[in-house]
Amino acid sequence: MSSKSMTGFGRGEAEVGGRMWTVEIRCVNHRYLDLKIKLPKGYAGLEERVRKEVAATLSRGRVDVLLSVTGDFSDLLEMRVNTSLATIYRDALASLGKALDLTDDTTLSQLASYPDILAREQREEDLEAVWSSMEPALQQALVACDIMRSEEGDAMARDLQERLDHFSQVVQSIEAAIPELLQRREQNLKERLQKLLDNVQLDPQRLAQEIAILADKTDVTEEIVRLHSHINQFRSFLEAAEATGRKIDFLLQEFLREVNTMASKINDASIAYLTVELKSELEKMREQIQNIE
Repeated sequence: MSSKSMTGFGRGEAEVGGRMWTVEIRCVNHRYLDLKIKLPKGYAGLEERVRKEVAATLSRGRVDVLLSVTGDFSDLLEMRVNTSLATIYRDALASLGKALDLTDDTTLSQLASYPDILAREQREEDLEAVWSSMEPALQQALVACDIMRSEEGDAMARDLQERLDHFSQVVQSIEAAIPELLQRREQNLKERLQKLLDNVQLDPQRLAQEIAILADKTDVTEEIVRLHSHINQFRSFLEAAEATGRKIDFLLQEFLREVNTMASKINDASIAYLTVELKSELEKMREQIQNIE
């Protein structure tokens, strides 16, 4: 089985050049792909690449992707010296010393302590190199998340197969009960007509017409044929390689339409509980399908 759940979690790590990239992916069910990505400050330029990688694996669900990085960033630090400002400070101090008849013994350390003489800056990273470091962690998280979704999806698919088998058996039970139902209704019709008409001889042709009308109103052959077709289609969707959750959800609506039509046509207490059972199974299957990709 290849059905996948939309619920999953994956974590990946990759260490390159003394820095550790960590990626966490959390996803839950959603009608469409709702992707939220959180990157460390300064790496917003990689968001579109991350989005494409995630979308290539996940087609539906509310997905949160958290990327973080820790480690040594000293190689990115640069010291900027404002020589012009230092000269101004020095000249100002010399002028002040001369005016106050003080010895000018300004030192380098004193100048360096004044604001904006030395400024620490962080050099921008090469995003291509960063992507090469980050991507393995992202792929590892995606694989882990996909494995979890596949395992849960297989479990749900097995449950759906079992429910579908039971549903099919109930449909077959209804199909097998229809001939007897028609016989009972035919007999009831004859008895009611006999009672109404007392001992008057019934017109065989007229009676045959009434029985044909009754049989036509009770005929659920088309509904049963369509239900069997829907069941086979359901099984093929569960085995499909692509995401089929929305297709199955729509198909179950068609299931319910046929069951409701069949129940209204049959309108028999002895079979009513079977149609109620069909509706119950459909509801349980629809609950499961909401989490299938």
